[in-house]
Amino acid sequence: MSPTFNELSAGQEIGSRTIEVTRTDLVKYAGASGDFNPIHWNEAFATGVELPGVIAHGMFTMGSAVQLVSDWAGDPAAVVDFQTRFTKPVLVTDTTGTPEPGATIEVSGTIGKLDAEAGTARVDLTVVSAGQKVLMKAQAVVRLS
Repeated sequence: MSPTFNELSAGQEIGSRTIEVTRTDLVKYAGASGDFNPIHWNEAFATGVELPGVIAHGMFTMGSAVQLVSDWAGDPAAVVDFQTRFTKPVLVTDTTGTPEPGATIEVSGTIGKLDAEAGTARVDLTVVSAGQKVLMKAQAVVRLS
C-alpha cells in the first residue's frame, strides 16, 4: 500500500536495502544504456587510466539508489525529481565463477522535508559502498495523495 502525505513526518525512515552488484550487471547495464566505456567492464583499461579497477556506471548507482523511493511510493511516476552528487566510484571486483557480488551498495531513506501545499515529500537517501558515501545530497521529491 502506498503511503499518504498525511501519515508522513520529517525524520521518518522509509526503509533500506542492500544492492548486490556483479560485473555481469554492469555489462547488462551497458547494453541497456549504450554506455560501453571500458572502465565499466575492462580491468586492464580501468587500471590503465588510474582507476582502482572496474567501476559501476554513475547512472547505474543513481538508478539503483532511487529504486528504494519508487518502490516505497508504490509508483515510479510519483518521483517527480531526483538529484545527487557523485562523490566516490563503486568499485566492482571480479567475482566470476563465485556466488559473491563484486560490490554492495547500501541505501537508506528518510523523509527530509514535507511540502503540504505541493503535496510532496523530499526523501533524503544515504548511499554507501565499501564504507564510503558514494552519493551526496541524494534527494528525491515524491508527490503523494
